[in-house]
Amino acid sequence: MVSPFGGTTADFFGRMLAAESCIDYYTTDDKPRPLAMPAVRCKSFDAEAAIGRPLFGTMDRFAQLGYVAAREAWAHAGFDPNDRQEKTHAGVSWGTALGGTLAYERGYRDLWQNGRERITPLSVVLGMNNAASAHIAIQFGLGNSCLSYTVACASAAAAIGEAYRRIRAGDAKIMLTGGSDAPLCYGVVRAWEALRVLAPGDQESATRACRPFGVDRGGLVLGEGAAALVLEDWQHAVDRGAPILAELAGYGATADHSHLVRPDTAGQIRALQLALSDAELQAGQVGYVNAHGTATPEGDPTEVEALRAVFGARSETLPVSATKSMHGHMMGASGAVEAVITVLALRQDALPPTANVDVIDPACAGVRHVLHTPLRGTGARVALSNSFAFGGSNAVLAVRTDRNNVPT
Repeated sequence: MVSPFGGTTADFFGRMLAAESCIDYYTTDDKPRPLAMPAVRCKSFDAEAAIGRPLFGTMDRFAQLGYVAAREAWAHAGFDPNDRQEKTHAGVSWGTALGGTLAYERGYRDLWQNGRERITPLSVVLGMNNAASAHIAIQFGLGNSCLSYTVACASAAAAIGEAYRRIRAGDAKIMLTGGSDAPLCYGVVRAWEALRVLAPGDQESATRACRPFGVDRGGLVLGEGAAALVLEDWQHAVDRGAPILAELAGYGATADHSHLVRPDTAGQIRALQLALSDAELQAGQVGYVNAHGTATPEGDPTEVEALRAVFGARSETLPVSATKSMHGHMMGASGAVEAVITVLALRQDALPPTANVDVIDPACAGVRHVLHTPLRGTGARVALSNSFAFGGSNAVLAVRTDRNNVPT
C-alpha cells in the first residue's frame, strides 16, 4: 500500500495496532474560501521519484498512488515488476470512486481562473476512471482483463470480490486488484461539506476527529491512499511457491435499492449472509469484523444492527473495529486498505482497535467493540471486511487462514 505515515505496509499495520491516527489538519490557500478540515494525506509520497518523470506525467494522483501500491504487491508476490512480457493468464481489477478528479479540476482552473483557451491534451487519459487499471496492465504486461469498478465507498471491495469470482470461474489464474483515490480537491471537498457529513476539527483536535460508533461522533474524515493485493488460483500459487498470506474465501454483493444515501439494514444483512455462504462458513467461525464504520449518525448503527441480525447472540462477543478512525475514509481505496488490515490482523493474531472513542453510542451497542488497544491472542483465523456505500452498494469479503495449510 501507499501509507499516509510514509513507511512500509508493516509499519502502517503496527501503527494501526498502536491506535495511531494519521489524520491531521489540512488547509489550502484557495480564494475566496480556503479549505480547513481534518483529512488524511500521503504527505511524504513523492510520485515523481517513485515512478519516474516520463510515466509520472501521464498519471493523475489517484493513478500514481494505485500504480505504486500495485507494484509493491506484484513484487511481494514474487513477480518482476519490470517484466512487461504479455501474461494472458493475469489481469487487473481496480476500484476508484472518483478517478482523476484532480485532472478535471486543474482544467477548470486553467480555463476559468487562469484565462487559458486550451487545457492539456492528456486531460482525458489523466481523468478517466480506468486510468489506474490501464497503467497497471500496461506496466506489468497483464493481458487477461483490465476492469475498473466505481461504486462509491465499496469500489475496491467490489473490485477485489469480482477478481475473486473471475479466478474461481477459471477465467484467470492471477488478478492484481485493489483501489486508489485522491479526493482532496476543492470541488469534491465542498460537495462533501454540503452533505454535512464531514467531521469538524481544528489543529488540536484533528487527530481525534473520526470516532466511529462513539456517542459523540461527528462525521467522516476524507483521505487519499491506495492498496493492492495479488489474488491467485490456489494450486497455481502452490505450484510456483508463492508466499501465501491468506485465502479469500467468500464475497457477498448486494444493492439496497431503497435510497441514494440512507443505508438499509436488509441489504447489508444479505451481503453478510452471502459472503458467509459463499465461503461455506458458519457465523460462529468468524473471529473479527473490520467494520465499514465511517462515524456518520445513520451509517454506524445500521451496520451494527445488521451484524446483530446475522450473528445473533454471538454478536455480543464478536470483535468489531473501525480502522477508519485512524486512516480516515479513502473512498474507493478503503475496501482495499481494510482488506490488507484484515489479512494482517489474522496473520499476527492482533485485532486493531477503534481509536478515539471513549463511550459507545447505545444505538451501536451489541457487539464487542475493540477500543483503544489491540485485542491479541484470540486465535481468530476467519474475518469479514465490510464496505457499504452511497447508492446502496454493499460488498463483504471473507478472509481465512485456517485451512489448506496457509502458513502463519
